Amino acid sequence: MTGFTALPDLAVRTLGGSVTAASDESFAAKENLLNPWAPAFRPETFGPKGQEYDGWETARRRGGGHDWALIRLGLPGRIIGVVIDTAWFKGNFPPHASVEACFADGHPTPAELLDADWVEIVPKSPLEGDTAHAFAAAETGRVFTHVRLSMFPDGGIARLRVHGDAVPNPEFLTGLTADLAALENGARVVECSDMFYSSPDNMLHPGTARNQAEGWETARRRDGGHDWALIRLAAPGVIRLAEIDTTNLKFNAPAGFALSGFDDRRPSAPPLTLIPRTRLQPDTRHRFRLPSPSPEVTSVRLDIHPDGGIARLRLLGDLAPDAERDLIARWDALTRTPPPRA
Repeated sequence: MTGFTALPDLAVRTLGGSVTAASDESFAAKENLLNPWAPAFRPETFGPKGQEYDGWETARRRGGGHDWALIRLGLPGRIIGVVIDTAWFKGNFPPHASVEACFADGHPTPAELLDADWVEIVPKSPLEGDTAHAFAAAETGRVFTHVRLSMFPDGGIARLRVHGDAVPNPEFLTGLTADLAALENGARVVECSDMFYSSPDNMLHPGTARNQAEGWETARRRDGGHDWALIRLAAPGVIRLAEIDTTNLKFNAPAGFALSGFDDRRPSAPPLTLIPRTRLQPDTRHRFRLPSPSPEVTSVRLDIHPDGGIARLRLLGDLAPDAERDLIARWDALTRTPPPRA
């Protein structure tokens, strides 16, 4: 992954994205747009509606108009780029598509979103069959919660990826104990030693990993070293409890781990040992309460010895007072509707 595709997919189903409505899904279900896996295809698998596709496919339009799908993002955030993938759709792909986005607080219905302030982030653009099309977003300075994918006039699209930076609503963080390592709260893995089998950002996903592919797993080391990942926390804070989960990793869990903290606001300060090297068990949810609250940290490094996989990392704690103020100010700035252009 390079460029904006290295950023989280804010719309993917595993992060809570949902296709809430579509104009038509006669041949293939709209929900397939957000499947986390790469589009698959098995030839000559015909059902009552024709060849089965791992994507969204509409009927042939005869009376004009175009088809659309409405997507609620799993994580609100700044959209940096969009991928419209027509994989396996070779004779039935739409010749053009566009993407709009809006911010709608709360839990609006599709009907209520009709009056939202929709912004075009990908103008009507030509598509080719069996191709992943990457488009930079035209508006990156606002937070959005929903996108609308339109295809002209009809056809099939396998996947929609909406890459960007998650921006958490401070209403659900301030004054509360929060997971400072959660992707949905704005945390990210900014560096790692190895991501041969899967992305380290997977450790920060919500819920329980259903299989090994939904965590972070490294290649087998043969050099005597060990693997690590550096996580930028959602905001500066104090960590009170750490959870290291090796669920599903029965023969490839690390033998041990260590956790260190850093305060990036004080670059010359040495790292803090939050948890010294500690043994891990396979297929186990490990929880460690820190002996005393740590000093404020802005990032942590998870070291695993020597290699292997981690399903989930949770770091429960409290936001620093200035971090709460910064989150509120950022949210207000990014959700404010800009004045109309002259």
